[in-house]
Amino acid sequence: MLDNLKLLFIWAPVMNVQLILDGIFIGAVFALTAYGLALVWGVMNIKNLAQGDFVIMGGYISFALFNAGFHPLLTLPLAMILMFGFGWLVYVIIIRRVIDKDMFTSLLATFGLSLLMQQVINLIFGPEVQTVDPDFKIYSAFDDFVTIPSIKILSLVLAALLALGVVLFMKKSRLGQSIRATAQDPRAARVMGINTDRVYAITFALNAAICGAAGVLVAMIWVIQPFYGIVYSIRSFAIVTASGLGNLPAVIGAGFGLGLAEQYTGIVFGAEYQVASAVVLLLLVLMWRQIKLRQKREVVR
Repeated sequence: MLDNLKLLFIWAPVMNVQLILDGIFIGAVFALTAYGLALVWGVMNIKNLAQGDFVIMGGYISFALFNAGFHPLLTLPLAMILMFGFGWLVYVIIIRRVIDKDMFTSLLATFGLSLLMQQVINLIFGPEVQTVDPDFKIYSAFDDFVTIPSIKILSLVLAALLALGVVLFMKKSRLGQSIRATAQDPRAARVMGINTDRVYAITFALNAAICGAAGVLVAMIWVIQPFYGIVYSIRSFAIVTASGLGNLPAVIGAGFGLGLAEQYTGIVFGAEYQVASAVVLLLLVLMWRQIKLRQKREVVR
């Protein structure tokens, strides 16, 4: 570990530039996935344990379309459309039946969905690691110590545009206003004539579409595998827990922070500890919030 620290800060400090850039690029995808989870959690009070598997499914849709001859970038809108339909179907079959139940029922339902999706993807595509190679130009700097694939820059831009599009949809459109009203008070929304069941279906389907877009970006800048979904679920829960519900700037900041933390953890402690940094972040946030709650407790007289 000490040798790795010396490498970063004494022998080859330029490596920090590469780590920061990689952390920003992958952090944007983390933030996108986490925002979808925050949307479902805030509006429907559903803790979706299959969130990461939606991301992986989107990646495999891109992979299948790419092998069928589609351009990698064209697979992004197609994956979003297909995942939107899949999310709506999941809501009708599963989520609608557990939305009014207790938290553990929704956790068990989405955990079962996660296992089912993993096995189906494994049966169709196999357990091998896959990727979508867009064959874009790779830039380099500092005598090739820093490499910047143009697809990563493009993925950052696309993630930003998607996040901006979702925010504008939520604030400006009538449907987005209905979603926000339902999140604040479902009973009052029903009294005002809002079809909350339709709002819930659209919200869950929109989350699936966001995850599908994130999965396409993951397939182009990283790798996908049927059982990798759990790591994205953990990251999403860590980011949402740290940032809170409905706070997009905090979600973005936590996503970038987690991306940077994982990159530095992988260099200092080893690649096998990268995902552990997300778990550590989640535990630290929960401990900090518990301490804050204890400080605010007052004796009721």
